Amino acid sequence: MASLPPITNNPDVRFLGRLLGDVIRAYGGEDLFKRIEYIRATSVDRHRGVAGADAIDPGLDRLTLDETIAFVRGFMLFSMLANLAEDRQGVAAEAGADVAHALERLGKHGIGRDAVLALLDDALLMPVLTAHPTEVRRKSMIDHRNRIAELMALRDGGVEETEDGDQVEEAIVRQIALLWQTRVLRRERLYVADEVETALSYLRDVFLPTLPALYARWERALGARPASFLRPGSWIGGDRDGNPYVTADSLRLALSRSAEAVLGYYLDAVHALGAELSISTEHATVDAGVEALAERSGDTAASRADEPFRRALSGIYARLAATYRALTGKAPPRPAALDGERYPDPAALREDLTALAHALTIGGNGPLASGGALGRLIRAVETFGFHLATLDMRQNSAVHERVVAELLKAGGVAEDYAALDEDARVALLRRELASPRPLTSPYAAYSEETASELAILHAAAEAHARYGRDCIRHYIVSMAQSVSDLLEVNLLLKEAGLYVPGAPPQAHVMAIPLFETIGDLEAAPEIMRAWFALPEVAAVASVRGHQEVMIGYSDSNKDGGYLTSTWQLSRGSTALRPVFEEAGVRMQLFHGRGGAVGRGGGSSFAAIQAQPPGTVQGRIRITEQGEVIAAKYGTRASATTNLEAMASATLLASLEPERLAPADYERFAAAMDTLSETAFRAYRGLVYETEGFRTFFRQMTPISEIAGLKIGSRPASRKKSDAIEDLRAIPWVFSWAQARVMLPGWYGVGQAIAAFEDKGLLREMASGWPLFAATLANMEMVLAKSDMGIAARYAALVEDRALGEAIFGRIRDGWQATQDGLLTVTRQTRLLEKHPALETSIRLRLPYIEPLNLLQIELLKRHRAGEEDARIGEGILLSINAIATALRNSG
Repeated sequence: MASLPPITNNPDVRFLGRLLGDVIRAYGGEDLFKRIEYIRATSVDRHRGVAGADAIDPGLDRLTLDETIAFVRGFMLFSMLANLAEDRQGVAAEAGADVAHALERLGKHGIGRDAVLALLDDALLMPVLTAHPTEVRRKSMIDHRNRIAELMALRDGGVEETEDGDQVEEAIVRQIALLWQTRVLRRERLYVADEVETALSYLRDVFLPTLPALYARWERALGARPASFLRPGSWIGGDRDGNPYVTADSLRLALSRSAEAVLGYYLDAVHALGAELSISTEHATVDAGVEALAERSGDTAASRADEPFRRALSGIYARLAATYRALTGKAPPRPAALDGERYPDPAALREDLTALAHALTIGGNGPLASGGALGRLIRAVETFGFHLATLDMRQNSAVHERVVAELLKAGGVAEDYAALDEDARVALLRRELASPRPLTSPYAAYSEETASELAILHAAAEAHARYGRDCIRHYIVSMAQSVSDLLEVNLLLKEAGLYVPGAPPQAHVMAIPLFETIGDLEAAPEIMRAWFALPEVAAVASVRGHQEVMIGYSDSNKDGGYLTSTWQLSRGSTALRPVFEEAGVRMQLFHGRGGAVGRGGGSSFAAIQAQPPGTVQGRIRITEQGEVIAAKYGTRASATTNLEAMASATLLASLEPERLAPADYERFAAAMDTLSETAFRAYRGLVYETEGFRTFFRQMTPISEIAGLKIGSRPASRKKSDAIEDLRAIPWVFSWAQARVMLPGWYGVGQAIAAFEDKGLLREMASGWPLFAATLANMEMVLAKSDMGIAARYAALVEDRALGEAIFGRIRDGWQATQDGLLTVTRQTRLLEKHPALETSIRLRLPYIEPLNLLQIELLKRHRAGEEDARIGEGILLSINAIATALRNSG
């Protein structure tokens, strides 16, 4: 194997690392600094292959518990600052991942801007924020990190002082000192209200100002104004699957806080416009529309008599203030001087604003006609409405079945709904959906579960009336396995008036199946074909124009392994396409991706482009969760980069001609079928068919200790069971990452490549098929972050040594086979040889992760041996936090 190239540190890493060292010396003392520096230096030397470095004592065993905790905090902060430095230098950005480049690529195929604009007229790109718990850092830590990013940007521009008069470098040191003295761990469990506020901070502080600016950029690139196709979504406050703490009150809180934020933003923007648009009739001709708005405003101030734009904006502000009061129940932060009637909907507000914008163009195509702040506000109203982000509802199909069964029994319709077969269920549900008669009765006594489900549905109906129908459009059915699972949701929606019988019926909220396991993905086409065969469903879908299907990456991976999950998701999407075409309905796929590769993580730009032909069509939704939210949307700069990449990839996936000839696809697909079958057998054989594997997993990894992290309101398992099947995918993937195995992101692939005889075909696939290339690239990153030497130390935690050695031996052999196979297929001599920026990034942080792993292992031993010192538990949780921060996409 070729020797590794030297690492050239990012200058920001060196700068921030030096400042962190100064802070540790100042607040921890010279002795602590020297101990940490010695451990750091010896670990770096060892990873860089410095002669004799392996013989150096790293000094970990001489740390006291207090020093251990301080050391872990120091290495965690270095990793956080290194992440920041890399993000600033564009390490995470991908070449050509912007709309301008996408237009250039499409133009080379003869696809012009008119075709792009036509696609965008009915497009939807929606990143959906979820509360799935993989973000281990407190919001306070993220806020200090973001302030450092802002200060570093000032430093880049040669600015020496902040607006407040502080020296920029001193202000950076102060923020690092605050990080050093900020408590890392949450002491209390997170509640849904906390998750709502965290998501709101991203939506309010990043999405609200970023998206209108991005649209202005895209308008310049396209030469025309595109429709508002990119809008944010959220699950937080509406996702009840496995989370008993999400209630009707949670939904109301999420929507009211969002309305408060977006209306507050509009009020500030209108107030600022009032100061800006000082146009006088003495110097400009103003059209009748603005004059009418000015007259209706009630603003009779003599000082503004000749300023109709300001008077009109006074009226708009008064109406917005009334809207704010009506929707939030609170007085606006800056009261209106005038009385106004609330806006009935965002369209009415937009109409007033566009009247002002139209008036600015009357005098010719001058500087005032180019949009500016008014144009950005109009775009914001189109994009965010009065609800800020579309809130999805989600619940498990088993809950719907129980609730529907109870309602049918209480209503005297069916004594035992659960005992009916599928055909009988469908027939019964269709009869009930055709009837205007409600099932619920004020005289019936319902179970707590049924009462809670009905309450949240009625809260959704209230939200439609208050904020408009765009506030809730989607109802995700987890573990959907039949047509009746979807009809049950419509029946429940009907009880709240969100599904209205008729010819045709109306469905104000769309029932969406989530296909999660390998078996569910294989069955998806037949389920959707049967769904569209129902006349009332076809009628609703025809009016709406599209139907969404959600596909789950996490559980399909846990069920069948990385390669099989990836291929079945692609196969399933491809198989759904003709079903939708037969029904004459546009398909909209919702990709349930996590941060880790084992949960669908990796480059969104590459992933969207790798979607099967004809499955994007300008409409795609993607979950964003945990640490990925902070990484992608923590600042306006990072949000701009990532949203731009998603938009450009969507254009390319929708419009760019297919690169593969049909004959090549058939050859490649047949090869993937073979690879997938071998990988599936290897994965299932290890995880589900190896005696003692469950015990091995729970003793080797810190899965039990991870439960002590206060990182989400959701329980770690769906049931009170230690079975792998019942464990949520998040702690499953997170645990393997902590132990540096990363098993969900690669196991089985090595066996599959080794058994496949035609390696030349695999090389051809790697160079010519985006799906296979993206699959290998994501897996390569995971392999580079794993370490079988460190993993072996975790395996030694297994009490049954023979069991531990036997199972870990299979894992280690599988890892070696996977690495060898990948290098063969990609024609490399080492991992990441063709990706130098990523290689440097990972190699830079590996020396900082290894000591954290070694300390974590020792603390786990002491904890599991019964030592009761509270600092041991704190050290374990800090080490989990630090390792996750250093690995970045581990959850």
